[in-house]
Amino acid sequence: MGKQKNAQVSDDLAGQTAGAIGILAIAFGVLAAIKDKLGLSWPATVLLTAGALVALGYGAWRLRTFVQQRWACEPQAAQQETAVSLLEGPEAEVEQVPAHPELTAALTTAGVIGREQVIRADEVTVTDMPTGTLYDFLVPKGRTYEDVEKRLGTVAGMFGVTRLHLTMERSRDNERRVKLLKLHEPPFTTPFPAPTRQEIEAYPGVPFGHDVTGRLAGVPTFDKASLLVAGMTQMGKTTLVNGIITCLLIAYGEFEMYLLDGKFCGLTKFEKKAVRYESSDDPAVFEDMVDELNARSDNRYAKIKEAIQNRQPAPKFTPVIFIVDEAADFFAHDESKEGKEQARRIAEKTRSLVSKSLESGISSVLMTQRPSTNAIPVMVRDQFLYRMCLYVASAGTAKVALGDTYFETVAPINPALLDPDIKGQAVLFANGRSTLIRGFNFEDQFIWSVVDEATVKQQEKTLADPPKSPIERAIEIMRNEGVDFMRSVDLAPHLGITETDPTECGKRLSALLGVSAGRNARGRGYKLDDLTTAARTSS
Repeated sequence: MGKQKNAQVSDDLAGQTAGAIGILAIAFGVLAAIKDKLGLSWPATVLLTAGALVALGYGAWRLRTFVQQRWACEPQAAQQETAVSLLEGPEAEVEQVPAHPELTAALTTAGVIGREQVIRADEVTVTDMPTGTLYDFLVPKGRTYEDVEKRLGTVAGMFGVTRLHLTMERSRDNERRVKLLKLHEPPFTTPFPAPTRQEIEAYPGVPFGHDVTGRLAGVPTFDKASLLVAGMTQMGKTTLVNGIITCLLIAYGEFEMYLLDGKFCGLTKFEKKAVRYESSDDPAVFEDMVDELNARSDNRYAKIKEAIQNRQPAPKFTPVIFIVDEAADFFAHDESKEGKEQARRIAEKTRSLVSKSLESGISSVLMTQRPSTNAIPVMVRDQFLYRMCLYVASAGTAKVALGDTYFETVAPINPALLDPDIKGQAVLFANGRSTLIRGFNFEDQFIWSVVDEATVKQQEKTLADPPKSPIERAIEIMRNEGVDFMRSVDLAPHLGITETDPTECGKRLSALLGVSAGRNARGRGYKLDDLTTAARTSS
């Protein structure tokens, strides 16, 4: 192997030597020809030839450098031209179109738009309104109304007002369009007149109150939704809810109402219209009403299931709204073992009612003047779709009513900033948006007229409907009498039984009701709970 490699090296060297000799011979021949042609000496011929070669090499180098520079300059010029055109476009536009100074300064400092962006003056409309100044404008490209909505509090500070002075409305045809109203004075400083019946009927839903501009504000429906109302005492909560019930009677159509008046007289105006009205702070009464509504819900779900199994349309149920004033009292206990067990049982039943009964058309409205952490159990609070909070002392208390993550939502309003001297103000949080409202304060005469009209309509419908069963009539009689037990001899005459013999009277009544009588210290008769259970089973 080593010998072969040495032989190969020797051959390469011999070849290179022969080539060098050939090149020298050619060069000598060329020089001899030049010498003979020009008649120069050998030194002159060598120098002349070397100088000519150097001159040719220099010329070739200059030509190559020139070509390279030209090729390098053309792309650079194109890039510079493009950069200049990009820079000149917006800058020229800014120079040609003046910026709106107030909005540009406020939104830039608030961080809504970048410092290189402006609010164009030709895209701004400023309108003076009775309640404030309305700014209708477009945010720059790359921004949307959400950028303004997220920083409304900071924007309010730039305008020199509070968050409560600002209200924002987005456009439905352009994500960049914003309508921003800055109030001349704190909200609701001047009260708005109560709406007329026609205004309530024309509202697309159920109005709860006026917004800061004087327009009606509320929710689209109570179908599959429940409402939690919280606020400190003497903040106008009962008046606000009285207004909501009045609007329900006018605008919501046919529905059934269950009322539990923990204040004893807060909801009395609507007793005539209620299917069941109780004035009590006894947790047992609350539990009994929740049991009744849960049973109705179970019965409705059974009918829905039956319709699905038989491939029939889902049945239509009359909406039911359960309204409770001072609900926190019914979740309290006396620290005894029995009291704690009752509170736990009530909380679970209420959670089931609020969360599971919506599909069956049963909604709940719970009100409390103690929005503390343990006033209404979390398992119950978390089920409410609509939430309303009147004035409270701190943001922490507001979270109890509006939700633990409320202040992380878009454009939240802190109820602790409300003026406690203006009664009925509340933050309504519905469908992910916050609205500052003030509830209606209807005159008593107006409320009574609405209740009377609704009662007459209900009576007319009752006359047109099929008659109630004997057991339904017995339940209604006992509720109207306010008793939970009635002897057979006392109940029988109400149902048309005129038999005077107690034994025979009891037999006829038992046959009519389909339920056997029981006995207690007052004699043989019927418990309201037993009749209610029997009616649920048969319905």
